[in-house]
Formats: sequence, structure tokens, C-alpha cells
Amino acid sequence: MEFQAVAFRVAQDDFADAVSWVAHNLPARPVQPVLRGLVITATDEGLELAGFDYEVSTKVRLNAQVIQNGRLAVAGKLISDITASLAAGTVEVETDEAHSKLQLSCGTAKFELPIIPLDEYPSLPEMPTVAGTVDPHQFTEAVSQVATAAGKDDALPMLTGIHVQISGSDLVMAATDRFRLAVRHLQWQPSREIEGETLLIPARTLQDTAKSMDTGLNTPLEIALGEGLIGMVTENRQTTTRLLDAEFPNYNPLLPKAHNYVATCDVEDLLKAIKRVSLVADKSGQIRMTFSAGQVSLTAANAESGAAEEVLPASFAGAEDHLVIAFNPAYLRDGLGVMRSKRVMFGFTDSNRSAILIPEPEEIPEKNAEGQFPSPESHMTYLLMPVRLPG
Repeated sequence: MEFQAVAFRVAQDDFADAVSWVAHNLPARPVQPVLRGLVITATDEGLELAGFDYEVSTKVRLNAQVIQNGRLAVAGKLISDITASLAAGTVEVETDEAHSKLQLSCGTAKFELPIIPLDEYPSLPEMPTVAGTVDPHQFTEAVSQVATAAGKDDALPMLTGIHVQISGSDLVMAATDRFRLAVRHLQWQPSREIEGETLLIPARTLQDTAKSMDTGLNTPLEIALGEGLIGMVTENRQTTTRLLDAEFPNYNPLLPKAHNYVATCDVEDLLKAIKRVSLVADKSGQIRMTFSAGQVSLTAANAESGAAEEVLPASFAGAEDHLVIAFNPAYLRDGLGVMRSKRVMFGFTDSNRSAILIPEPEEIPEKNAEGQFPSPESHMTYLLMPVRLPG
């Protein structure tokens, strides 16, 4: 049985925070029982806590008074629940005389936990070479904006990821579930020349990781790139994620270069109106939007529930004096929710073609010679397929 006795003292809040972060990434149903373990390594430099499930590895370092150096593992989810419930103070940890149990105490609380043998525990992947840095808050926001459009069907792995394309200092993130597409441009600081490199990162994992790395301390987040692997390092935390081995669809032809109609309206007012009107939407979940001069009318109807209509102020211009289009209200709300702006601009080709949503630009584009509105530059684009109208 491979493990080494340990003994240390550590502040409860620091220990609970570190344990929680590692345990959060441990698998609920591991392919090997040993992978449920949280590995504790005590050295003269302090404590290192780590976890791994062959897809994601996590490692965190924290200061502690180490009395006896060693390495062992205990059930991660259990010790996370225990440390979170302890009163503030100093946590004392040591192995028993038989070296078969981990004894943990804080104040009047005492626990004895079985030690998990490390004989079959896999080696954590080496951190790849750092390729650059990015503002952690901006990175977290960008990931959350794009992740809303990612697919959740594991039978289509290429749609469950966030596609990242790197060209110099420009990161372009994209995700789609075939019904909507989100694209976000973000600036970063590369430490070496990178042109045309693409990654496909599991969306749920990237979103969780980005949030956990955004500590609010304004320390740049280091991005490390390796063969089939992406790593992230900040302060005392580091994590690696295995990339998806799948081909992301080419989405660029889907983004329209011009529109026959444009409209703008208040995001918050529109979200509230959609929520109200969709209460009577039928099973197909269709909500109809009729844009005309100075307004947008939202309607929904159901033979059993009745009908609803709400009219909001909106600016509108286009090839004709009105446009009728229908959307899935949940997908529409998702798109509005990631605009991060007071007002949104819609761009339409016609009632049966995909629409785009972007934060309202400072200047609405003028019509070109063909009578179309050029698509304005935006760091965030949400493309949404409409629901086909009857007839």
C-alpha cells in the first residue's frame, strides 16, 4: 500500500477553499475507485492538493505548518464536506499510529478518515509550455458568453466544446448546438508567435475552470498549450484539460455580411416581455416578433392557455415596412442574456433566415448601394435560427 505518513496544521478557511476547488473537479462516478481520491502532499514548502480523472487535473498550493512530510489520499468529496462544515480556527491533520487512518481535528470536532492506497493512482500530466496571458475576468466573461450556445449531447462531441482560434493577439471563441451560434473576440498577450492554431475545449469544463481561476486579484491568467492539452495557471492554482478530438464545423459562412432589416431595443425590457408572453406559448415554444416603425410586438398563443401580446418601443428600418419572425423563447433569452449591454441590435435577412444579435453599436450602419445594412463590427455575436412560421 503506497502512502506516506503526514502531519500538518493549516488555517481552516484556506484549507476548506483549496479542498473544495480540487474536490469539485473529481469525478462523481470514477472509472477507477482511486480517482475519487484527493492527493495531499506535505513538504517543507507547504501543502499541495491534487486531483485527476484522466481528462482534467487540478493542483493547488497553500501555506501550512508541516510537521511531517509525506503523501497520501483520502475521499475528496467527503473531506470537502467536512472542511466546509468546520468552525473557524486551525485544522490539525496527522496519520494514526498504524498509518491506516487520517485523523483531522478542528476545535471540538474530530474525524477519522480511511486512507486511499496510491499504488494505482495515475501520474498527473505535465503542465505544457506557457503560450501567453489573459485578463482572468475578461476571459471568464467571454467563456460564459460563448458557452451558452454549446451543445449538451455527448453523442455529438464536436458540438459540446468551445472552439478557440488563435491568431497573434486575437482569440476567437465559438460554440454552437446547431440552433444557435455564439462568437466572441478577445485580446490576449501571447508570449510567442502563434498563427492559426485551433483548440476544441469541453465547454462545461472550460466554464467551470475559468470561473474558479477568476480570483479577483487582477493577476494575469497564464494559458499553456501542449499536444492535445491546455493548461491554466494563476496564483497558487493550476489545471490541465484534455482537448476534444473532434472537428468543429466551419461557422464563418453562416455569419451574414449584410442585412435587409435592422432593429434595436432595450435588453431588460425585452427579456421581461418575453418571459411574460411565453407563459402562454404552445408546446413548440414559439414566440412571434413583429417589427415595424418605432415598435416590436411580441405574441404567443395556445389553444389551451390562451394568447398574449405585448408591444415595446424599438427602432426599425428595412427593405419593407415590417418584418414578422418567430423564435424559441429560451434561445432568444439566452442570447439577450449574454449581450452585456443596455440595448441590443438585431440584424435580419428575412423571416426564414438566421438572425444575429449584437450589443448596440455607437452608430447604426447606413444602407449600401444594394439597399442592405452592412454587418457592424462587434466583439460578441449571437446567431439564432428562427422557428418557421406557418405557411
